[in-house]
Formats: sequence, structure tokens, C-alpha cells
Amino acid sequence: MEERRQTSLVEGPVFASLIRFAVPVLGALILQAAYGAVDLLVVGQFGDASSISAVGTGSTFMQMITCVIIGLAMGATVTIGQHIGEQKPEEAGNAVGTTVMLFAVLGIVLTVLLEVFAGNIVAILQVPEASVAKTISYIRICSGGIMVIIAYNVISSILRGVGNANLPLIFVGIACLVNIIGDLLLVGVFRMDVAGAAIATVAAQFVSVIASLLVLRRQQLPVSFSIKQCKMYSKELKMILNVGVPIALQEAMVQISFLVINSIVNNMGLMPSAGYGVAQKLVSFIMLVPSAVMQSVSAFVAQNIGAGEKTRAKQGFQIAMITGCSVGIIIFLVGFFGGAQISSLFTNDAEVIVQSADYLRGFSADCILTCILFSSIGYFNGCGKSIPVMVQGITSAFCIRIPVSIFVSKLPGASLVLVGLATPITTVYGIIFFMICFAWVRHKEKRIK
Repeated sequence: MEERRQTSLVEGPVFASLIRFAVPVLGALILQAAYGAVDLLVVGQFGDASSISAVGTGSTFMQMITCVIIGLAMGATVTIGQHIGEQKPEEAGNAVGTTVMLFAVLGIVLTVLLEVFAGNIVAILQVPEASVAKTISYIRICSGGIMVIIAYNVISSILRGVGNANLPLIFVGIACLVNIIGDLLLVGVFRMDVAGAAIATVAAQFVSVIASLLVLRRQQLPVSFSIKQCKMYSKELKMILNVGVPIALQEAMVQISFLVINSIVNNMGLMPSAGYGVAQKLVSFIMLVPSAVMQSVSAFVAQNIGAGEKTRAKQGFQIAMITGCSVGIIIFLVGFFGGAQISSLFTNDAEVIVQSADYLRGFSADCILTCILFSSIGYFNGCGKSIPVMVQGITSAFCIRIPVSIFVSKLPGASLVLVGLATPITTVYGIIFFMICFAWVRHKEKRIK
């Protein structure tokens, strides 16, 4: 019964299959964002504006690293999903083993680089002087736990590849609970400020990984895997990298563009920097629905393409896009009209609240637009065609988002409302880009027929 539930993405009504998979994915993303937001929430109550700025900037940078890891891990999700759809459990097991070894090497490299260059990173981000030491501390502590972050995301990508989105939800729920307790103790009781928040985050992820390994020992997955398969299989490595590297590059460019925006805002002063930090935590929640849509469409399309169900794959993409946009309208209204209210959850500083609400008013239209864009990204990822995703990510970041942000920040009386508008403007470009890609694919299919 368990195996059937995990492989049901190629069976039954499309909407029901997507919803059964997407709901736990969304739940896991909500909890993942929650344990990240708890750091800022607790620091905002017990620290000052410099602490808020440090956690906001430091966590934004670490989010970039995590997004790159998730992007590369998407190659594993798609590869495993296609093998499951093809009913090739041994090849799926080879993909799992290759994934484990690939990310072990990546984890070692990232740990060394981030520990050594934390100070340089903070200098590039132009962190306000009052927050420099705290930001360096946050990044170094979180970097020390990068192997834990990688382990969680690799396990989650493997499970989603076989169609199981429930276990990642349980694992991140454990992490969220541990992080809340850790933040309250280290920041609230022991007054460790930013360092305490970083330690709590790493400890929470470590506990989650241990719990996940214990649970997985008792699970029957539709994958033929043993420890002996923990080595690099050239065929599987090529498949994973062909899909994952373009996605990871796309994620890196997108996140770098947001770091550039963070740097631009940091130059506007301490209060805009702190307000942007709060807003970015709220944005991490706002973007959960589009992210869940993208991950669900990727896994759904991968399994159905592997099973030869191309029509069903397209139906899943269309249904996910419509459903995501419907929810996005509600989130847009909350972000546009209730920015001050939800920002006040993170800080009591009136000026920081105003700055955060300003950014959210400019940004909030993206809640609807991104569901269209991310559905398209998910479809191309699931098909294994991640080059268009990479091209769109790079061009939108460096040709639209960054230039627009720089331009509006230099206007007389520039505010975070205008900076926030750069994101929906960029998303419109992305939608147009994928409309052209879909038209090109249809034209190519007609020529082949």
C-alpha cells in the first residue's frame, strides 16, 4: 500500500494526484520558512535594529546557498522520478547513491569556502557598520552546519522523486520545533543574540536529519538501493547534472540578484536595511505557494514523462498554474493591505515596520505572477529541459531585476515601495520568456509529426 501511494502521480485524477502531493510539500515549506523566521522573530524581540539587520542579511545569504543546493538536488528528484515512471528501481537506486556522493563532496567544499571568506562576503554585501561583526558570526556558524543543510535537502529530494512528500513534512516539523525551543533558550534566556539564533538553526536541522535517517530505515521505498551503491555512476551523474546544474545556476543568479538588492537597500541606511530584512522573511512565506507548485509540477511531470504520459504531464502543469494563481490572489491582498500588521510580528520598532510594509506593497503583485512563472519552470524541469530555466533566471536577474532596482533606488525620494516593484516587473519578463519557449516547443513538435 505504501509503495502504491508513492507512485500514484501517474495514476488517478490529475487534480487529486497533484493536491495529495502538493499539500505536504507546501506544509514542509511553511515549516521550513517558519524555523527560519523564528530566528528573526525572537531576535527582533530581544535585540536591536543592528541584530535584525544582521540576521536579515545573513539569513538571506544562507538562503541563497540553500536554494542552490535545492536546485542541484532537483536534478536528483527528476532523475529518480523518471526511473520510477519507467519502473526501473535499480537505476533509481544508482541515482540515489550518486546523489549521496555528489553532495558529500559539495558539502565539504562549501564549508571550507564559506568559513574562510565570511568576512569578504559581508564586505561585498555592504552591511551597515553596526551589524558587520554580527553578520559574520551568523554566516560562519550556519556555514559550519552546511553538511546538515545538504543532508536534509538531499533526503527530501530523493523522497519527492519517489512521490513521497509526507516524510519531508514530518522531518521539517521536527526541525521547526527544535529551532523554536533553541531560539527561546539561547536568545531569550541566555541572551546570545545573533549567534544564539544561528546555533539554534543548525542544531534544529541536525536533529531533523538524525530523525529522518532513523525513520527511513523502516521505510519500504520503490527504489532498489544498498550502501554499496554509494558511488558515482557516470550515467546517473550525467542525468543529475544535466538537469540540476542549470537549475542551480539559475537559482544562484536569482539569489545573487536579491543579494545585490540587499546591498542596495543596506546603502539606504540602517532602518531600510532592517525593514528589508523583516520583509524578506515575510516574502519567504509569501513565496511558499509558488515554490510548492514548482516542486510538485517537477515531480509530477518527471514521473509522467518517464511513464510516457505526456498529455497527463501537460494537464498537471495547467491545473497547478490555475490553482496556484487562485491562492496567490488571496496572498496578494494580505501582503498589499496588511503589510504593517504582519511586519509588526517581527519587531516593535515603528520605523522598521513602515519600511517593511513599503517593500511589501511594491512586491505583493508577484504573489500571483510567480505562480505562472514557477509552474512553467516546474514543467521544463520535470521534462529534463532545464537550459531554458537557466537562461531565464540569468537574464531576468542581470538584465531586469538588478538594473531596475539600481535605477529606482537612485530616484529622488526613493523608497522600498519602488525597490519592491522590481520583482514583479522581472516576473512579467519571465512569463513572456516561457510563453516564447512553449510556442517554440509546439512548433518543433509539429515539425516532427
